[in-house]
Amino acid sequence: MARVDRELAGNLELATLYDQTRQAAVMEIGEFGAVRGDLERELPAETFAFVANLYDGIVAVEAAMERRGPAGTIKDADRQLVEAWEGDAREAQRVLRAALLPPPAPSEPPVRPKRSLVARLRDALRGGSA
Repeated sequence: MARVDRELAGNLELATLYDQTRQAAVMEIGEFGAVRGDLERELPAETFAFVANLYDGIVAVEAAMERRGPAGTIKDADRQLVEAWEGDAREAQRVLRAALLPPPAPSEPPVRPKRSLVARLRDALRGGSA
């Protein structure tokens, strides 16, 4: 899964460059193809389907990056497709990383973040407990 995570990170960099320069890019798909079977076996079905759908959409995203209208303009639909893919790629990274984490032990209480120092000081100044 780490290989796919790195590949997604690279593809996100290419999409970011496209956003900045409007120059089309060719995205990578090799790592996903190499471990697709392993991911299908190891990931929950919903997670695998999301990631596979993301990779299936790369061809359409690349085509959207290459299309140009008069004077090099980019259609809103093409821009939105690339931006949506970027958001989905970030979500795919999140779910892949979450799938790597071991499940919490059932007997352990959930970890709660500590209150911020600012919140504790504010409460102390108002006369509450810090």
